[in-house]
Amino acid sequence: MDIPAHPRLDFDPLDPVALTQALIRCPSVTPHEGGALTLLDAVLSAQGYDVHRPVFGAPGMPDIENLYARIGTQGPVLVIAGHTDVVPVGDATAWTRDPFGGVVEDGVLHGRGACDMKGGLAAMMAGALRFRRENPDAPGSIAFLVTGDEEGPAVNGTVKLLKWAHQRGERFDHCLLGEPTNPASMSDMIKIGRRGSLTGRLTVNGKQGHVGYPHLADNPIRGMVRLLAALDATPLDGGTEHFDPSNLEVTTLDVGNPASNVVPAQAKAVFNIRFNDVWTPQTLAAEIERRLREAAGNSVRYEIAFDPTNAVAFLTQPGPFVAMVADAVEAETGQRPALSTTGGTSDARFIKSYCPVVEYGVVGQTMHQVNECVAVADLLALEAITHRLLTAYFKAPGGTEAQ
Repeated sequence: MDIPAHPRLDFDPLDPVALTQALIRCPSVTPHEGGALTLLDAVLSAQGYDVHRPVFGAPGMPDIENLYARIGTQGPVLVIAGHTDVVPVGDATAWTRDPFGGVVEDGVLHGRGACDMKGGLAAMMAGALRFRRENPDAPGSIAFLVTGDEEGPAVNGTVKLLKWAHQRGERFDHCLLGEPTNPASMSDMIKIGRRGSLTGRLTVNGKQGHVGYPHLADNPIRGMVRLLAALDATPLDGGTEHFDPSNLEVTTLDVGNPASNVVPAQAKAVFNIRFNDVWTPQTLAAEIERRLREAAGNSVRYEIAFDPTNAVAFLTQPGPFVAMVADAVEAETGQRPALSTTGGTSDARFIKSYCPVVEYGVVGQTMHQVNECVAVADLLALEAITHRLLTAYFKAPGGTEAQ
């Protein structure tokens, strides 16, 4: 794949608002690069970063562009991670402003990706660039790990980019991922872990027949109700110190039966479990299978299958690095953020295998919505928090000695 030449920059990349606007104006809807990584390439190259643009593919999937950049040759290495791809705009006519316009009105920047997560990535990058300009001889290294496949299948993005970097000899000490973690204000929340995700597909087999002759049929819906009730009857766990209790939600239930006088032959359900660190996908699947066996007995014929792509729960233990992030947030906002593991999955599930990772970003109230937007004040706050964090991190002996 040919990588486009660097565009001419007509804005100050140390301005988080201007950099966010420039990124939003790149229509980088997954899987299209849309010029976003090319823009970051130009910004980082001009600031002295060594930039690489690896492209990864897989059978039946489009090639995905990614970016890795680093400045400095010594440790410790602090990685700032994120993604430039965005979800589709949906009904473009429902937007009150151009979703790729990056317009600022009344202190709010509008556009797809404003909070998830072009705004977060741009603010963190601007803070890192300012820190390096003010401290050109700072010890250690700053790296950027940016994918174009986070909102898609997540097959040709961060997971392969990390492996590529590791094979090149890159070693990371800590990572800050700029997902929109804050529910309402910039002082709300740091994510120090994520729950796992397990999807199960349950099929109950019966026998089709006439509703007037039930003795000649076998209604699978009764069996499905019994099995689903068994899965939900007893809590999976009571939660842990840093995690809420695991929860199972049935997401689809279907018999594919258009007739009111026919007993269907089959019933299908899909459920998803967001689980804490009590479980692994394997132990949780075993527990689900145990509950189904007990509920089915000899009267319900069923099949259960679990999706092969599931996320594992993980936790970055509170320690010096987590404290540094919280200190920086508190210093700039006046309040100390909560340490959380709530929400869905993110690329942190891949990064955690290479180094401790903490997530912090802008307020995410409008992510993936029509009229997505971010407060200009939040971008400025995140830039200042990132700058403050880097200052503390590279002043500490060895960056920081523990998680």
